[in-house]
Amino acid sequence: MLPVIALVGRPNVGKSTLFNRLTKSRDALVADQPGLTRDRQYGLGKIGDSPYLVVDTGGLSGVADGIDALMERQVLAAIDEADHVFFLVDAREGCNSGDEGIAKRLRLTGKPITLVANKGENLAREMAAADFYALGLGEPLVISAAHGRGVKGLMEQVLETLPIAEPQQAEQGGVRIAVVGRPNVGKSTLVNRMLGEQRVVAFDQPGTTRDSIFIPFRRDERDYTLIDTAGVRRRARVHESIEKFSVIKTMQAINDANVVLLVIDAQQGLGEQDASLAGHVVESGRALIVLINKWDGLDDYARESIKRELDRRLPFLDFAEKRFVSALHGSGVGDLYPLVDKVYANATRDLSTPRLTDILERAVHEHQPPLVRGRRIKLRYAHQGGRNPPIVVVHGNQTESLPAAYRRYLVNRFRKELDLWGTPLRIELKSGDNPFKGRVNKLSERQIRKRQRLKKFVGRKR
Repeated sequence: MLPVIALVGRPNVGKSTLFNRLTKSRDALVADQPGLTRDRQYGLGKIGDSPYLVVDTGGLSGVADGIDALMERQVLAAIDEADHVFFLVDAREGCNSGDEGIAKRLRLTGKPITLVANKGENLAREMAAADFYALGLGEPLVISAAHGRGVKGLMEQVLETLPIAEPQQAEQGGVRIAVVGRPNVGKSTLVNRMLGEQRVVAFDQPGTTRDSIFIPFRRDERDYTLIDTAGVRRRARVHESIEKFSVIKTMQAINDANVVLLVIDAQQGLGEQDASLAGHVVESGRALIVLINKWDGLDDYARESIKRELDRRLPFLDFAEKRFVSALHGSGVGDLYPLVDKVYANATRDLSTPRLTDILERAVHEHQPPLVRGRRIKLRYAHQGGRNPPIVVVHGNQTESLPAAYRRYLVNRFRKELDLWGTPLRIELKSGDNPFKGRVNKLSERQIRKRQRLKKFVGRKR
């Protein structure tokens, strides 16, 4: 499972700014106003050499009778779920009674804690850290989340102490299939239908499944593990702390899976949380099958409407396989296993360097990259850089200037030529040293020597 890092501290110390920096996103609202974060925000960390989850929490005052009870329960639940806690303090304001109260409570949790002195720009490190030694949490690490100063070093130090989420292989427990979606869309009913027995509780009430349930089984001489996850709803509608952290469990299950089944309720229509979950799956790089459930109860007009909505609101899932099913009655469910095997095979396929380079050359020949400062971007060859998801590494010069539209063109070209449907495909660009660098000067020197010899020869003839 992915390790979890919780960001804790007083209001307006920069927790959301650090969250956005670590996840390289703008998911958390940031403003120079205390108390902006009332709920927890979660995301995949992208700074550092190994994957992890980050949880942004609401601010705590540190005074027992001045803390909102609901927010306090949320923060304590975040701390309980975390493998490591970042306790953020404001280096410009210095240590105060609020920080002391939070530090006292954090010490009682027994969790590993890193004291982070944020907003340390334009301050000497010793001056920024001096006040906070009194909290008894070790040496403060001075950073500036807004400017990125010290953040990479912070993560390098902390990630060394956290368990590494190893890439999952199918040999252990077979192909892992995570079933995700909003509450009450029929995930547990689908799992039972796929298993052919009543293995998990299915009840017409949102929130029946509280944790991710791993179910290993064997079908047609092949091993699988089904992962039934808790329903993920919009944060504004989530009130119980135990349900709030089913979001963490679901994100960890996505990371632990080889193939994800995203279940959408055709009768409820496409919701904001469906799009958010789909985004997490794509970001994790997992093979994806979108299941539109409860299909049998719709008339022709409603069916066409949901199809148009899928195309309009989820255009980034153009690679994913889509199926219309009824988990309750079983229609369309029997065809899922061959489809799971297919998309998993695509996600883990070996791609030969000659084939990838040939596709790249033909793509460039038909549609050349643009000019940058009067020079054409050159893409020379390609090779495979990873599996699940497939990664194609393209080498050339000035690749850092390649427009996003051309990258999408390459992704679509590789996917079509290789028939890699059902899995995200990633392009990594690498610029090598220019093999002709310095050659102009050498040619000029050679020309000069030839001219000198020619002059001497002409002089002797005269």
